[in-house]
Amino acid sequence: MPFDTCTVVPRQTTRQETTLDSISELELFQAIVERGGISHAAVALHSSPAAVSRRLRQLETRLGVSLANRSTRRFDLTDEGRLLYERAAAILESVRDVESEVSSRGTVARGLLRVGAPSDLGRRQLSTLLAQFARLHPGLEITLLLSDAGIENMPDGCDVVLRFGLPSDEGMVARKVATSEMLIVAAPSYLERHGHPATPEDLSAHNCLRLFRRHRAPGPWRFLQQSGWLDVHVRGTLASADGAVLREWALAGEGISCEAAWDVAEDLTAGRLVRLLPSHPMQGIELYVVFAPGNPVPPRIRLLVDFLTREFGQDLRQV
Repeated sequence: MPFDTCTVVPRQTTRQETTLDSISELELFQAIVERGGISHAAVALHSSPAAVSRRLRQLETRLGVSLANRSTRRFDLTDEGRLLYERAAAILESVRDVESEVSSRGTVARGLLRVGAPSDLGRRQLSTLLAQFARLHPGLEITLLLSDAGIENMPDGCDVVLRFGLPSDEGMVARKVATSEMLIVAAPSYLERHGHPATPEDLSAHNCLRLFRRHRAPGPWRFLQQSGWLDVHVRGTLASADGAVLREWALAGEGISCEAAWDVAEDLTAGRLVRLLPSHPMQGIELYVVFAPGNPVPPRIRLLVDFLTREFGQDLRQV
């Protein structure tokens, strides 16, 4: 049979190859959306804009829908494009979890890791620890979100959250990693102008710096007495959802602040702040690391939780 009359039978595409192609297409589409268009995605993917555009058209042809309205300056997702992007992000994260679990056998952390924490704790201790953890696991990308407004895992999109007190979501796993005293402190300059409070009740006559939590007004300062707990409702001209701001105000002599011992230990040692009412202990504060349950928990989360539990247990001391 002459060669030019031969029929070439196309090789059958296996289901496995189709699945792998689909994952590759989802990764391509995610890159286009997150990079803001085809040209930027091409740079990130080490490809050409023409090749990326061609693959996007092939994906749209296979799905039978338009995924984006695009021009030289704009790249706007259609409703179908937004749906695909949202589902693709979840699918690809699951794929990364599976790959990490299988390839590392649970000993190496890989993929994306979003961590939330209170501001002062994040800046003073956690940022250094996360950098150390990232050096131990080069395949990991860590994003740190800091806020004292009350970060939650699901609403704020965090894999791991460090928080003071148990989470409101009972479906989360919470592991206690450290306990600290709460201290009443003020700068010498404030005390020179306004004097020292002798009892917890005297705080009502002072300018107290108050911390806001998510959707909640500042609560009372709680002291332990022989008869039980005493709640003192303090007042003041300054309040913030950022604990670091309260500490800076205290250092500037603007008022009296209630601080975790580990946040002001250096300031007390250096004399920048003075501890007040030492004979009236306050309710302690417990630091938890919070994450979603899983079977198994992804290595990047499990290994970080173990690391933080070990490191915080060693580094955070009571004053």
